[in-house]
Amino acid sequence: MTTNGGSQPVFCTIVPPHVLDRLARNEDPALSGPARRSLEHDAYQRTRRRLTTVIGAPAAAPPAGPADRPRRTVYDARHTQDLPGAKVREEGSDPGSDASVNRAYAGLGATFELYLKAYGRRSIDGAGLPLDATVHFGEDYDNAFWNGEQMVFGDGDGEIFLDFTIPVDVIGHELTHGVTQHTANLEYYGQSGALNESLSDVFGSLIKQYTLGQTAAEADWLIGAGLLAPRVEGTALRSMKAPGTAYDDDVLGKDPQPATMEDYVRTGRDNGGVHINSGIPNHAFYLAATALGGYAWETAGQIWYDVLTGGDLKEDARFADFAALTARATRERYGAGDELRAVQKAWERVGVRAR
Repeated sequence: MTTNGGSQPVFCTIVPPHVLDRLARNEDPALSGPARRSLEHDAYQRTRRRLTTVIGAPAAAPPAGPADRPRRTVYDARHTQDLPGAKVREEGSDPGSDASVNRAYAGLGATFELYLKAYGRRSIDGAGLPLDATVHFGEDYDNAFWNGEQMVFGDGDGEIFLDFTIPVDVIGHELTHGVTQHTANLEYYGQSGALNESLSDVFGSLIKQYTLGQTAAEADWLIGAGLLAPRVEGTALRSMKAPGTAYDDDVLGKDPQPATMEDYVRTGRDNGGVHINSGIPNHAFYLAATALGGYAWETAGQIWYDVLTGGDLKEDARFADFAALTARATRERYGAGDELRAVQKAWERVGVRAR
């Protein structure tokens, strides 16, 4: 496991703790049981990450074979919590009968392809790191996560959440936490943590758009579309186009994400609201990408990637710091024309000044 600057990788999940906490308090045991078990697992893993600090870990060994091709391995936990589980598919093997395995394999490949073709990055560490994933984790596990080493997917409870391999942007989101781990290593608290989450949403969405061949105007800008079960009143976990509108459900409650700094949520929960306040930089990216037009990964995505990997993004960066770096990166790559005005206006509209 490699780390940046001696900091330990964080345990990152796609479903925020506040969502599972609400489900865990539901009177229906079919809803509360899986949510409670999922929360207990996630809390254990977060504590384990805090207690297990890796300092000066050796770099990963160079991969055997070309670094411009993915090296995917998918495992099956068979409803246990033992990782990685039994190997069920590896690079180059044919699809099998398990749809979760096939989707995980395809999602790992889609993520690798976007980073390579759009940004010249060879896997999440930039050096061809093998991509491992485990499916069928736990009993009715209501989450997917990156644990610093691999992807893990639950099957969902079937009542609120479906199989977590269904949305390719969920796979891209979690693997992007690995990219952040190997680059800026943003602290997972407060505004820097919200930026960490937002970057995963940004590139998760771009991976979906790239896979579907969608322009910024054609994309739905939803994170986790297809993950919510039919009984849920909602379309996804989050909306970058309209934060706060992804769901409004009697069981899940209402999407709490703000779109601007005017509604910034101050809380000690969820590491200072990292999954909530990420709506603000998410919306800034959406505004910039749609203003710039075309394929979002080409211009807006390039700017955000330049900032993430450029070496000047501090671990404790705030929204204003990130905004200023996007403005600088735009000037350096595209000059002081329409691109810069689009980026500056996007941040201005969400209440963050891009100097």
